[in-house]
Amino acid sequence: MTVETEPQSEPQPESPSEALSGNRADVIVVGAGPAGSTTAYHLARAGLDVLLLEKTEFPREKVCGDGLTPRAVKQLVGMGIDISEEAGWLRNKGLRIIGGGVRLQLDWPDLASFPDYGLVRKRDDFDEQLARQAQKAGARLYERCNVSAPIVDDRTGRITGVKARLGEDKREVTFHAPLVVAADGNSTRLSLAMGLHRREDRPMGVAVRTYFESPRHDDDYLESWLELWDRRGAQDRLLPGYGWIFGMGDGTSNVGLGVLNTSASFKELDWREILKAWCASMPEDWGYTPENMTGPIRGAALPMAFNRQPHYTRGLLLVGDAGGLVNPFNGEGIAYAMESGQLAAEIIAQAQCRATPAQRELALRRYPRVLKDTYGGYYTLGRAFVKLIGNPKVMQIATQRGLTHPLLMKFTLKLLANLTDPTGGDAMDRVINGLSKVAPKA
Repeated sequence: MTVETEPQSEPQPESPSEALSGNRADVIVVGAGPAGSTTAYHLARAGLDVLLLEKTEFPREKVCGDGLTPRAVKQLVGMGIDISEEAGWLRNKGLRIIGGGVRLQLDWPDLASFPDYGLVRKRDDFDEQLARQAQKAGARLYERCNVSAPIVDDRTGRITGVKARLGEDKREVTFHAPLVVAADGNSTRLSLAMGLHRREDRPMGVAVRTYFESPRHDDDYLESWLELWDRRGAQDRLLPGYGWIFGMGDGTSNVGLGVLNTSASFKELDWREILKAWCASMPEDWGYTPENMTGPIRGAALPMAFNRQPHYTRGLLLVGDAGGLVNPFNGEGIAYAMESGQLAAEIIAQAQCRATPAQRELALRRYPRVLKDTYGGYYTLGRAFVKLIGNPKVMQIATQRGLTHPLLMKFTLKLLANLTDPTGGDAMDRVINGLSKVAPKA
């Protein structure tokens, strides 16, 4: 069914490409990353006609740590993805934290709301699995479909579709729908074209990573280094940021680092060179040496804590990185991309069943409120957190003193990974949930 959200202006003559069947839908989703594919999957499962437009062709690479926490695992299970080891997924038991001369292993918490394990999967394969699952549910996927601009009704100011260049010949086409979901990542040209710009008062991170052939490829813990040292000179130098090592189970390790723009060195340093310096400080038998590198060092921005708002306006909804959904505590983006996609799909499905345009609009305007109710207080706490750890001295002191207290670190793991039971749970859950509830939902 195709339901208009409000009366449309006088229809214009269609070009031959517009007249092709299939260029109209209930919803258009721009971008087939985790956010877009999850949105399209749940919309299709709800019976809506969905177009999923992806500018590249699968398989394709994205910069990511490739490690999935139990939050993301829950979403994969909800989409019916086969996450067995036989299907190529590597399970992990928890997080190994290294810093201040201490090495601490923490298992993922035992909760009613989330599984007690994480997963690892390369993004070039991971994203395609989600997109194909959306296709199986009924979404119509167009690869090599580069969206160039929104189509806006001059009378109402609402988005009513998108213009795109399709295929190898970059044929110009238009797609029409009363609702459009921007799932086109941090750059989100679609949001910018609709006048939605990044908030400068929200944190931004940068991640750089590469792959090495390594004997540590089958590690069953994700590894996080809270101190990065450059030991190449006469005197060791503490570097801003944090590092990770994730075994991929295929003979390689994903090695990378993240840094926040709250660090004084954010704009001054070459982070690819910092990654090289950190890798050079590691034991040689781990294999993190230039001759074992299997691909180039790549980087990507991490938009955090609702850094683009509003998440709904004039027929456009933002999900995932387009809406700045990355967790400021730990830089995790995939789980929140998928969760926001599911939330957006549920609200759209409910809105499409309302009788009048005014009622549909009322339902759609719930989406920003639902996001803030779900994450707003927690992200406010995260913004305060990133200001503190942007100072390397604060990070060093917290690492040296905190890691010697396993109970405190168990609490910290729950806080940073946002893994609590919303009702019931233990005392740690109640403290974290309470803090998130009282914090401003900005």
